[in-house]
Amino acid sequence: MRRRTVSPGAGLEEVLDTLAAAPAPREEAAAPAAAPPRDRSRERDALQTEFAFELPRGYVDDEGQLHRHGTMRLATARDELRPQIDLRVKENPAYLSVVLLSQVITQLGTVTDVHAGIVERMYATDVAFLQDFYRRINSEGHTHAAVTCPLCHGSFEVDLSGGRLGES
Repeated sequence: MRRRTVSPGAGLEEVLDTLAAAPAPREEAAAPAAAPPRDRSRERDALQTEFAFELPRGYVDDEGQLHRHGTMRLATARDELRPQIDLRVKENPAYLSVVLLSQVITQLGTVTDVHAGIVERMYATDVAFLQDFYRRINSEGHTHAAVTCPLCHGSFEVDLSGGRLGES
């Protein structure tokens, strides 16, 4: 399977054009030339703990400013345990995701103090996006997904962390 990374600014049309222009891979009996070994010790030591995202709709603050870009950090065990003792969660278990997201979102546009009140005022579409984003980075450790083009059946990788609407 051939993988390509699509940046948030790149459109799907650009990727399809690139795939169409690239020569089709040939099945050859000869083995490809071996690439020099890479030093993967640095790659293993560098753990990505913060991930950028772009909300589908965006959070509108009290001054009317729209915030769409943000960062979310990996959750710790404490982050997942703390909502269990929160009185708001005990009264309404559905509030758990609001408290949890407010703890792991480190920035939302120019807002650096993200709290439960901010998450409460987000559109449902954005909260659903953030819940999926949380699950993806904490269970799979990345925001990339392998996809197959329905037209050319080429396989490539896309970054689900953001981009314009309809291009995630």
